[in-house]
Amino acid sequence: MPRLTDARKELRRTQIAEAAVRCFSRNGLERTSIADITAESGLSVGSIYAHYRNKAELVRAAAREMLSRRAGTIGEYAAADVPPGPDELLSRLTAAIDPAEARVGVQTWSEATTDPAVRDIIVDATDRMRTMLHDCVTAWLVKVEHHEPDRARELAAPIAHRVMALYQAELLYTALRTTDEETAS
Repeated sequence: MPRLTDARKELRRTQIAEAAVRCFSRNGLERTSIADITAESGLSVGSIYAHYRNKAELVRAAAREMLSRRAGTIGEYAAADVPPGPDELLSRLTAAIDPAEARVGVQTWSEATTDPAVRDIIVDATDRMRTMLHDCVTAWLVKVEHHEPDRARELAAPIAHRVMALYQAELLYTALRTTDEETAS
């Protein structure tokens, strides 16, 4: 059998992680088995284990992937010629929340309270996201509100903190909505 290229391996890992997120969203982290992920991905058990040692590693990969996507979006906002203000930034972030990912995100926060590896991922990603929000708000304060850069950085810290807190609250709210509520909105 031919060996997979690095690019192909990464695509396969992403395919497996996305299948895991769908399963985690439907069944919860604890009730999802490798068999569920195998069925969802359409791959063999051997293929799953060739890319991930166990379910815990898949949980960590799924968390890292979801948080990385969100961080990338915020980075794009900060780099814009006219960065969005705090209200618009929050509005864009909340509009982009995927309900399935929100459910898995909240479950992952819970897992972070008992799994040091997941906690490290969550703390790192949250810190990076808060830093990017700070950078975005700073850019808005400088480019749109015309503050001096040092003053803008100072003013941005509490604003970014509030945007992050409101975004996390919206993630929780979205995660707690039932499927019926999702389809009704």
